[in-house]
Amino acid sequence: MAHGFPRSLRLRKRRDFLAVQNTGVAVHTRHFILLVRRDGAGRVGITVSKKIGNSVTRNRVRRLVREAVRQWGDVPWVPPGRDVVVVAKRSARAAALADVARDLGKSREKVAAC
Repeated sequence: MAHGFPRSLRLRKRRDFLAVQNTGVAVHTRHFILLVRRDGAGRVGITVSKKIGNSVTRNRVRRLVREAVRQWGDVPWVPPGRDVVVVAKRSARAAALADVARDLGKSREKVAAC
């Protein structure tokens, strides 16, 4: 996973997002709410609502989350057997990549424990 964020590691279908949102456990961090579902395939989905800002801001937050997850390298950020939906909070719009990576890094143990 040195380059890119392959489709096999992403939640892409609405029904997959809804399954995680309806049955998942919420883990709150400074900039995000992480919804974690057991019995997953180790995938990540990103949700950034219009509350965060215009399309430029929303896409920036999405790119930062993707990059932070991608930077884990050979060790996947999402533990096997879990699906995670990352929901951005308003504070995420002003966050830098280092803040996002730190925030998601600190929450990894909590995600694994769910």
